[in-house]
Amino acid sequence: MRAVIFDFDGVLVDSEKLHFRAQRDALIPEGIAIEEEEYYLYYLAYDDRGAIRIALERHGQAADRARVAAIAERKARIFAELLPKIPFFPGARELVRSLARDYPLGVASGARRPEIEAILAASGMRDAFAAIVGAEDVRHSKPAPEPYLAAMEHLSARASGLRPADCLVFEDSVPGIASARAAGMKVVGVTNSYPAAKLGAAHRVVDSLEGLTPAELLSLFAV
Repeated sequence: MRAVIFDFDGVLVDSEKLHFRAQRDALIPEGIAIEEEEYYLYYLAYDDRGAIRIALERHGQAADRARVAAIAERKARIFAELLPKIPFFPGARELVRSLARDYPLGVASGARRPEIEAILAASGMRDAFAAIVGAEDVRHSKPAPEPYLAAMEHLSARASGLRPADCLVFEDSVPGIASARAAGMKVVGVTNSYPAAKLGAAHRVVDSLEGLTPAELLSLFAV
């Protein structure tokens, strides 16, 4: 293990309910009302534009690029107002600080980079991360491997010759785990958003980041 990359929403910060509220409120002017169950079932793992496009299509409405972009901007404005309410998951801060002492850390997320930067800055955690890759930084979002490979490329400035096999990823979604595995990285699935049975493609599944140690995680690379 030479580098660690975290998904953001659902792994480090407990923000999915606020993403749901923002997407719900952004779609209401379009005549679409989504419920929380629908959000978690169909939209959770996608970036804003992908989730909005799917919502429009599911509700039988036009999903042209301009309309999707306009709704995504509305959602971003709504979400920005909710940023002060976003908490970190138990153990997340402690694990990040512990790992950052010995490894370069990155974020690879379907969220917008300014949102990630704002949350980390407000929480005093921005300095722990050497790389932030958001939705606007890649052409192909999860489950494609590009987000994790892009984060690794940034981290290679801190770890010369860094390879995918040297990287550990923390994910909470099925497409996210598929993305990291397609990139050739080890994955720990965290059951913050889905039950353990859904995350079986991960190399290890945990119920929480609380209590995890670097030594324990290093053992994943012994196989």
